[in-house]
Amino acid sequence: MLATRRFLPAALRLRRAAWQRPAIRSLATLAEESSFKIPLIDFSKFLEAGSKAEKRNTADEIVSGFRNVGFIYLDKHGIPESVVQKAFAQSAEFFRLPAEVKSKLEWEDPRSNRGYVKIGRERVTQSADANEIAQLRAKAPDFKESMEIGRDWDKTWKNRWPEEKLVPQFKPTMLSFFQTCHELHFHNLRLLSYPSIRTNLLRQEGQARAGAHSDYGTLTLLFQDSVGGLEVQNPHTKTFQPGTPIPGTIVVNAGDLLARWSNDILRSTLHRVVAPPVEKLSETEGITPARQSIAFFCNPNGGAKISCLPTCLGVNGENKYPPVTTEDYIVGRLSVTYT
Repeated sequence: MLATRRFLPAALRLRRAAWQRPAIRSLATLAEESSFKIPLIDFSKFLEAGSKAEKRNTADEIVSGFRNVGFIYLDKHGIPESVVQKAFAQSAEFFRLPAEVKSKLEWEDPRSNRGYVKIGRERVTQSADANEIAQLRAKAPDFKESMEIGRDWDKTWKNRWPEEKLVPQFKPTMLSFFQTCHELHFHNLRLLSYPSIRTNLLRQEGQARAGAHSDYGTLTLLFQDSVGGLEVQNPHTKTFQPGTPIPGTIVVNAGDLLARWSNDILRSTLHRVVAPPVEKLSETEGITPARQSIAFFCNPNGGAKISCLPTCLGVNGENKYPPVTTEDYIVGRLSVTYT
């Protein structure tokens, strides 16, 4: 495996001076914004670069993707496909366990953010109002289950693992995959299972496998299977378009804390998971097939103060967001997301 320790944030730091400068909206910029496409980034050009200038070229591409779209496809990232597939296989084995076994590992505390979340317990949305979210959850809960895995070396919060005999090698596989992602970046691993469902249920008003939302941290690394269903909102037209799976790539998106640091110069873009394209559906049964994904959420240290970088202030010193710590922001969002 290529040595990838923190190369992705290093790429962002390399071009920080560029994205910290307030953007000047020219006609050329407006024309660029009118075309919305998730860029495909060959990250091997950064990993194997022979000069700082070569690294800067890739860093420019990444920053441009986050400024214009908020999402990129990261190709040739250094994580072997065999490693990803092993993690997917172990994740599938876990979700096949009986409900009563998984429920013993249930998610309990937003400060910990560890454990099993059953179907319907979570409702992701941009709202921060607990009552509004409860109403949305009652009407159209997210049709997915998940398993949250945090830093295993944390002295305060412990991961919740199934017995080894139930899912052999689950714990070492997930700890190894966590470390692999940690070397590319860091901090919370989420296994996601979207069971098969009648497609007409997903077509109902407000219903989705995961409702429209932005992610809470700095960056998210998303590994997805071939089923599809991820959609990304064009921030200019407010329409959603597919984030079609590209084999061997990682979908990377900027989160809320990175947007707050950069005063929205880097976009935390809304996205959702819905029924996949028509060609993926069963015409005879009207069934949306099961979908798997693995998300690695990258977060600053819990006590880190997130405030606008001085060079990202508006022309007249405008700052869109008040300062907040990582823990206060993420725990606050998680607290109203779950029942």
